[in-house]
Amino acid sequence: MSIFNAINTSGSALTAQRLRMDVVSSNIANAQSTRAVLNENGEFEPYRRKMVVMQQADSSFKSFLQHAQNANSVSGVKVASIVEDEQPFKLVYNPDHPDSNEAGYVEMPNVDPLREMVDLMSSTRSYEANITALNASKSMLMKALEIGK
Repeated sequence: MSIFNAINTSGSALTAQRLRMDVVSSNIANAQSTRAVLNENGEFEPYRRKMVVMQQADSSFKSFLQHAQNANSVSGVKVASIVEDEQPFKLVYNPDHPDSNEAGYVEMPNVDPLREMVDLMSSTRSYEANITALNASKSMLMKALEIGK
């Protein structure tokens, strides 16, 4: 086990949470985008909400074996993928909108600003907690170096 494991783990979490904040910001920015993607029929579709999927950084058999042998072994986190939310689009009645259908309804993105703000606050708090853990690890390493003086 390296003395830098805690710093590496916090660093990987900081990177993952930063990407999560970027994806949430993109969702909020596109909450009203009715023409985000051109589908196979040649028609525009609204923006679909995106979500970040995270997993353990090293998911090989070797890492699981090392973790079983040493309970302190931690490898961090990584972003596995960014997936689209498959919830249906919201239908809003607005016959004057250029993208309205024959019945006067417009398909709006499946982005809920309240849910996005909760995700943003959650990722911000996780980011702050990892900065605190990183600073604590750094402080402990500095104190260990002072012992040798």
